[in-house]
Amino acid sequence: MLLIIDDDIAVQTSLSLLLRRDGFAVQTADTPAQALATLDTETPELILLDMNFSIETSGEEGLKLLTQIRTRKPTVPVILITGWGTIDLAVQGMKAGAKDFITKPWQNDYLLQSVRTVLNLNQQKPAEPQSQNRRRLDQQYHFEHIVGEDPQLLDMLETIGRVAPTDAPVLITGESGTGKELIAEAIHQNSRRRGKPFVKVNLGGISSTLFESELFGHLRGAFTDAKSDRIGRFELANKGSIFLDEIGDLDLSSQVKLLRVLQDRTFEPLGSSRSKTVDVRVICATNRNLEDMVAKGLFREDLFYRINLITVRLPALRERPDDIPSLVNYFVNNLKTIYDRPNLTVSPTALKWVRNLALPGNIRQLKNLVERTVLLSTKDTLDTSDFQKQVAPGPRPAPSGHLPEIGSITLDELEHQMIRRAMNLYQNNVSKVARALGITRFALYRRLEKYGIPYEPS
Repeated sequence: MLLIIDDDIAVQTSLSLLLRRDGFAVQTADTPAQALATLDTETPELILLDMNFSIETSGEEGLKLLTQIRTRKPTVPVILITGWGTIDLAVQGMKAGAKDFITKPWQNDYLLQSVRTVLNLNQQKPAEPQSQNRRRLDQQYHFEHIVGEDPQLLDMLETIGRVAPTDAPVLITGESGTGKELIAEAIHQNSRRRGKPFVKVNLGGISSTLFESELFGHLRGAFTDAKSDRIGRFELANKGSIFLDEIGDLDLSSQVKLLRVLQDRTFEPLGSSRSKTVDVRVICATNRNLEDMVAKGLFREDLFYRINLITVRLPALRERPDDIPSLVNYFVNNLKTIYDRPNLTVSPTALKWVRNLALPGNIRQLKNLVERTVLLSTKDTLDTSDFQKQVAPGPRPAPSGHLPEIGSITLDELEHQMIRRAMNLYQNNVSKVARALGITRFALYRRLEKYGIPYEPS
């Protein structure tokens, strides 16, 4: 049974009809007192709670009732129903234990999807720690391209295996190079959407001026260079999954636009006045600490709670060094076919040496090291010396006198100066500047726009 708590009879009727038509038993309550009386005798599977009642319009009464519900029925999931004007209160509700929030007017398909997702997650039972082993996971899920047996990794795989069949938004965190895209693909492949599109979007590589066109599409003539219609990434991902990588790189104005489509699954292509509706599963990834960014006002709190119903953290390689030899062998076995070297192997001493190597670039750095070693070695058995030759010496620390005194300059000002110096040194060659600074060209473009530094796109 689902419990709807709302003083508006029209809302009660609409929700009741929608949910009953989808096979749910429904009960309603007009007031907090009536809702609490119902909870004294029954335990619903899920509660849909309005933030405002006829007595008050501030939303505070809804928050108070949520606290009482969480005290009496801590295992019953709650979805908040709110208008855009009370989004901040809805975020407070998420902090207080609500599982999701739906904005009015709601979109029926999205509301049903949210209800099913929360119910599915609530019914998932955590796996027994003793049963967590790689063979069992591989038999139950499709994790063929994820290598390793570290307990942290297996725990994370167990989590994504359980949440993949739902439509819950997932936030993947971890350092650069840890394989966040691979995990996003695994979530899609283990979901009910696996036969539908899986669309990847590197948000760090999209300038703020092109954000709407890239994600939502545009009509011919919508702006100067719009010579033909373009389908946006969200529309391409319809019925499937969309992977939003580097979401922490989005500026605040783009965050607002993204929140709108995540909120009600509707958007308008640039140049169009007609809204389009999409059905997508959203998976996000970042190597930044979004909670810190929220505290500093750099990332919207409502967007943060919209994307992180489930958060999984990918451990760095230094946290699972025993998996490094397995990864080396996995890469070498793939390269045997690519470079037609069927007898290629790695000596045990080399595996032990690589295991103890500092790899700040994680799996991406390890993969590059292995491939470079295979390419430049003529031997069939790769030894320690073959890998040692390919390890680039670490950067020499700059003399402390070359850096400004702490407190005399901000990080943004320091970054601004460094980019200007690099642009002058490489005569505005964006590719060379990006390589020298250790960032992608697209990331450099965003910084050039941020600081108003002129450049010629390459």
